[in-house]
Amino acid sequence: MRCPKGLPLIALADLAKDFAAAVAAADAKRPVAIHQRTGVSFQAGIGPHSELRTVRLVVEEMLAAQPVRHPAVTFGIPYPGKPCQKCDLMLGEEPDRLYVEAKLLRILGDNGKPNDNMLMHILSPYPQHRSAVTDCEKLRAATFPGRSAILIFGYEYEGWPLEPAIDAFERMARGKSHLGERHEALFKDLCHAVHRAGRGVCLAGFIAARKPARPCAIPGGTQGSTSPPAAALARPADFLHPGTLRNRLCYNG
Repeated sequence: MRCPKGLPLIALADLAKDFAAAVAAADAKRPVAIHQRTGVSFQAGIGPHSELRTVRLVVEEMLAAQPVRHPAVTFGIPYPGKPCQKCDLMLGEEPDRLYVEAKLLRILGDNGKPNDNMLMHILSPYPQHRSAVTDCEKLRAATFPGRSAILIFGYEYEGWPLEPAIDAFERMARGKSHLGERHEALFKDLCHAVHRAGRGVCLAGFIAARKPARPCAIPGGTQGSTSPPAAALARPADFLHPGTLRNRLCYNG
């Protein structure tokens, strides 16, 4: 399954799987987060780190493990016409780019006590809260030259499963925007005493105005077709051509 210049196709399912594997890889290095106000160290592991720091640590591992599938990643991409608003990630290069908003769902703290504000971070309908729900609306309204997606990653605990929160998010987001199907992958056996397991959930988002895709030879399809057969994929938008075969990590702002 190859596109021009030997570029492989990857699905959002692969992004979810690669992200989950990279969470475990980053955790294996036992990174230590520092409390911003007190300077006190948290327990070792990926679990206590901030959303921004976790995404960067995990994406760096993902690039190292899958340099062909993820040849280029840029952090902090300004929204068109709104330079103060930043999209978390841009994956790939021309002719196809995937713009991703990532959200951390961590219901318990480092001490095992519930974080009562965490669900607001995912479900709030108010733009001021910058939730996953309002991120969907931002991505839908944006004119990025590529596809968009929402990535929610989080930790599960006894008595605190992620599924009810993810299900509530999907119901709210689909009522306001064109949210695609869910792809998810699990991670487990992390070193932190509280944040030991979880999952990464990637949901197809929206297709912005863009140039037509380059023809690709896809098994089961006709020569020159840009759409895979129905048996291969439920939604053609779930695929992207990841750009040139060079591994690159960029930061904006």
